[in-house]
Amino acid sequence: MIPECHKSSALISKRKFNELQVMNTITIYFDKPKSFEPQNIAPLKGIVGLYFIFTKETYIQYPFDKSKLLYIGMSERSTNSIGSRLLGHFDGKSKNIGLMNYRKITPLLFTYINFDILKTNWKHKVEDLESYFILSFVDNYGVYPICNNKTGYEVQNRDLKVKLNIDWNYFKQDNL
Repeated sequence: MIPECHKSSALISKRKFNELQVMNTITIYFDKPKSFEPQNIAPLKGIVGLYFIFTKETYIQYPFDKSKLLYIGMSERSTNSIGSRLLGHFDGKSKNIGLMNYRKITPLLFTYINFDILKTNWKHKVEDLESYFILSFVDNYGVYPICNNKTGYEVQNRDLKVKLNIDWNYFKQDNL
């Protein structure tokens, strides 16, 4: 039993302990890149998650560092899957002029993360996961990926219980 005069300090200590609990850290590694072509996109119909479009050879000079990454996107539903989103970027239906023009001048690649794999550790929506990745990119490179045009991300205001350690070096190496 806690004496009356020590009850408030015991509560404060318990709160501080809960606040100081170490977050789970998950390291994110990306799968082997695929050439940005319909035959590689088609198998991703129905998959929900994030996708990353990047150049095979061209580096983009961002304020803090160089990267081949052009775009971070997401699919929030299986009816609007990674496959259909990537196909929309490939055929121009997404109207992302930057991606269409990069594709004209250099080979593009893509990789993706299946949201089902992270669900046990990521307790927020896939939209928040995309925000986390984009904000992490901003922290590491100084701006949004060159072909992303979204702003107003909410994930930074959330109480996250997990920290994702993202392997951004993946987009600096020679692929394929």
